[in-house]
Amino acid sequence: MDAAEFRKRGKEMVDYVADYLEKIEKRQVFPDVEPGYLRPLIADSAPQDPESFEDVFKDIEKIIMPGVTHWHSPYFFAYFPSASSFPALLADMLCGGIGCVGFSWAASPACTELETVMMDWLGKMVNLPEEFLAGKDGQGGGVIQGSASEATLIALLAARTKTIRQVQSEKPELTEAEIMGRLVAYASDQAHSSVERAALIGAVKIKNVPSDDTFSVCGSALKKVLDEDKAAGLIPFFFCATLGTTSCCSFDKLLELGPICNKENIWMHIDAAYAGSAFICPEFRHLLNGVEFADSFNFNPHKWLLVNFDCSAMWVKKRSDLIGAFKLEPLYLQHHHQESGLVTDYRHWQIPLGRRFRSLKLWFVLRMYGVKGLQEHIRKHIGLSHQFERLVLQDERFEICAEVVLGLVCFRLKGSNELNEALLKSINDAKKIHLVPCHLREKFVLRFAICSRTVESTHIKFAWQHISQLATDLLKTWEQNHHQQ
Repeated sequence: MDAAEFRKRGKEMVDYVADYLEKIEKRQVFPDVEPGYLRPLIADSAPQDPESFEDVFKDIEKIIMPGVTHWHSPYFFAYFPSASSFPALLADMLCGGIGCVGFSWAASPACTELETVMMDWLGKMVNLPEEFLAGKDGQGGGVIQGSASEATLIALLAARTKTIRQVQSEKPELTEAEIMGRLVAYASDQAHSSVERAALIGAVKIKNVPSDDTFSVCGSALKKVLDEDKAAGLIPFFFCATLGTTSCCSFDKLLELGPICNKENIWMHIDAAYAGSAFICPEFRHLLNGVEFADSFNFNPHKWLLVNFDCSAMWVKKRSDLIGAFKLEPLYLQHHHQESGLVTDYRHWQIPLGRRFRSLKLWFVLRMYGVKGLQEHIRKHIGLSHQFERLVLQDERFEICAEVVLGLVCFRLKGSNELNEALLKSINDAKKIHLVPCHLREKFVLRFAICSRTVESTHIKFAWQHISQLATDLLKTWEQNHHQQ
């Protein structure tokens, strides 16, 4: 394919994507395929001779689309939102076109410098304390990671290195292995599984701190676990606080937890993967109060800020803590500006060496929506979640299982877990809308997350009527079966 054909085919692809997104609600939100559907539809091995673009293009609808779960459908209410917008898609095209691998400033100065500035823009939008911003000569700063899981792992590894060095300076007789064996990380029993995974990769123990009846961790619960572990000769070194848990969007009590972590010299990382985007609205910013005690903070613009995957924003108070943990300088990566103090080499801030020009997406979206446009998007979603909550509350067969703060509603039929499992199965088997469940304590709960950029009040009403009707049908057969037994 030469440049002339690329021009032609590129326009066709843009039209295809625009049509796909414009007409997405006509597609069934969840696919009908069975595992293994795709292999028989394509050849056993790659073709020896080139095929035409037409042949490849034809196969998109025939082979790919039947197996796609349509995350951007207004009938998709599962997981959390996955952001998308036309400005972000255009920026991603440019990113692919430039095709740089921005591991150092010299590898592409614009790639590095735009990221530093965009992370300052975003930090100011959520009103982060000054120490987290790079500014002209700050000690902190932001970096775009691939996912919140990566950000948690990076923070944990940096905290581990920092603690080992500290303990060794105080007790030089201890080996690194002895210290490692005593390190403990902590997170809420509601925290995302990626925190436990970070500890697994970091080869350290992790303990769950029990959450209270609002599914939040409070200071006294953390203090109790820390006191027990210190008495047993263990070394607490890392706590991951969650703002907006995956199950029910609960918030750990930062203002209680932060001072404890600071006093005990424990690295506090804040994972606000989903909820963080809402902090651009002044009325939700109080949910981040206490961030001043944290060492690192992360949220995902690729969930709820109209920037498509992957774009996970992470800030640290002291970038030297990250760089100290990951810095290696082989000759082939060195460049003559690296000691200037003005230069950031983001390879020291992350796990992979290579990185895409992801800040272009932020730059396009922040400029073309403006802070006000993004605030409207967040507020609209939160309004729709409260609309759904009201509909649930009007039906005495149902209950709400956790406070609705942002765009997630946790609800269930009053009754057994089996009944609710059956309801979820009938919802997802009908494939009109898509939901996923969670466990809150011993209860099987349905999660209804407002996801699509294009979702409207009519879609919420439709979803509720559909759920309500399926519940009516289910309860009839359920009662008949139970009478027969």
